[in-house]
Amino acid sequence: MTQILDFYEITPQTRAILAVAEIDYSAIVLEEDRTILVRQTPLQIIKAACLEGGASYEGRRKAVTHLTGAMQKVPIPINPCRKIFAFPTQSPTTFECNWIFYHHIKSISISKSSNPYVQSIIHFKNNQTLSMNESCYVLQKQYQRTAMCILQFSTTEQLQTPSLIEV
Repeated sequence: MTQILDFYEITPQTRAILAVAEIDYSAIVLEEDRTILVRQTPLQIIKAACLEGGASYEGRRKAVTHLTGAMQKVPIPINPCRKIFAFPTQSPTTFECNWIFYHHIKSISISKSSNPYVQSIIHFKNNQTLSMNESCYVLQKQYQRTAMCILQFSTTEQLQTPSLIEV
């Protein structure tokens, strides 16, 4: 029997958090080398991780909107210091919203599956794949938005980091 966790802490190994409608758990977390079932919803996991990373989810969302102009499906810098950035596949308030972690993505392609619910495939750097309901265009746009977010936060971080001067 698979163990179900009450809480999950996002790490650099987290690749995706998927929403599910099961009696005993609400999320499936994909890491580089394992799959974890969690009672928390994906958004609860994301919000808790933002706080662990030093700011609230709402604060991070507002900052990204301010820096990038993105208003919907805003990518979230969960922990910029640890380079953990994720993007929602749909509006974060919808049940079907999954979260994908930017630095694990190798590519996103159109699905050739005959299954009408599978529109695209995310290819991870560890050569695993994830079938998605969202179109390839939507996921690629989210991936690009997240890249803009990373660029903005790395620029902001560099500007705010005091340099040490030897005397």
